[in-house]
Amino acid sequence: MGHAKLGRHQLLTTRNVDKPVPTKKRSGRKRRTATTIHDVARRAGVSPMTVSRVVNGEKNVRPATREAVMSAVEALNYAPNPAARSLAGAETARIGLLYSNPSAAYLSEFLVGALDEASRKSAQIMLEKCEVTSPAAESAAVRKLLASGAAGVILPPPLCEAEDVLEELRQAGAPAVSVATGRFDSKTSCVRIDDFAAAYEMTNYLLGMGHRRIGFLRGHPNQTASAERERGFATALRDAGLGVESDLLEQGYFSYRSGLDAAEDLLSRGVTPTAIFASNDDMAAAVVSVAHRRGLDVPRDLSVVGFDDTAIATTVWPELTTIRQPIAAMAEIALDMVVRAIRHLRKNGALPKPTDHLVAHALVTRQSVAVPRN
Repeated sequence: MGHAKLGRHQLLTTRNVDKPVPTKKRSGRKRRTATTIHDVARRAGVSPMTVSRVVNGEKNVRPATREAVMSAVEALNYAPNPAARSLAGAETARIGLLYSNPSAAYLSEFLVGALDEASRKSAQIMLEKCEVTSPAAESAAVRKLLASGAAGVILPPPLCEAEDVLEELRQAGAPAVSVATGRFDSKTSCVRIDDFAAAYEMTNYLLGMGHRRIGFLRGHPNQTASAERERGFATALRDAGLGVESDLLEQGYFSYRSGLDAAEDLLSRGVTPTAIFASNDDMAAAVVSVAHRRGLDVPRDLSVVGFDDTAIATTVWPELTTIRQPIAAMAEIALDMVVRAIRHLRKNGALPKPTDHLVAHALVTRQSVAVPRN
């Protein structure tokens, strides 16, 4: 991915981080000196760091102090620039995003959330692609990102649980936050939903609609979220007095292509399901495509549900019933957590204790589910 400029967002790749910035020629005209953060601090009777906390919207500032700072800002017509707002120095403003995701829709939403939060924090996102091919390749990608100036890293799936990536970051002492893990690992902070509860809720919804033969497309086995979604599906069936039929299970890998293959295999068997629960929206969209090609009406002949509520859920026909995982919001939270961890590291000389940030999910009903015909 090359260097891109997205409105007021700042986006870097590690390939152009060190590119020199051309200097502007000075004109002979004398310019008025701009108001600085130190001017505001002196007028308000606080430290420059306190001014930075106020203009960045942090909550740990007393109301009286906040009011004094904002009065000084207004009186001096102070307009904080990116460098002044970036945690007392530009060196903290670079956050790495290491990515490798088969779903373009998922990655797109993740990047939008990260860029929005980066803009609010006056941070720069440094993108580095990391193919999950070998431990050496993963470690090399992390080292490249850190060597290019990343002060912390956010990790969307599947790298959120790539042990070699996480270990490389631990060895470097770099703050990192994993996003969309299926479970909390006490070694690394994470932002996630309860995948088990979400899958359980979706399965109960299908059962409540009268479905008893429900197919399931597993997610990629390299992610604990896949296992948690399958566990939620199986538990809901057992709690309803039904067993998990192996003929109704098929392996997928979170990609549209894997969904096509899995759906073809599942629908070619003797026992046809009345509904299929795919572990993400890309695979669910593939199921809809295969059903249409086979002359099946969705949802009258086959109900289809997905997971994530990415853009593809509303671009297929019929639109998908799915679990909404707030991907963009999770990326925003992760970036904020990394920035706070960087502050903690510089103030205390050590990383903060890893935290598990659980975000609410939602079941979104659309047109892809109906009562079974038989």
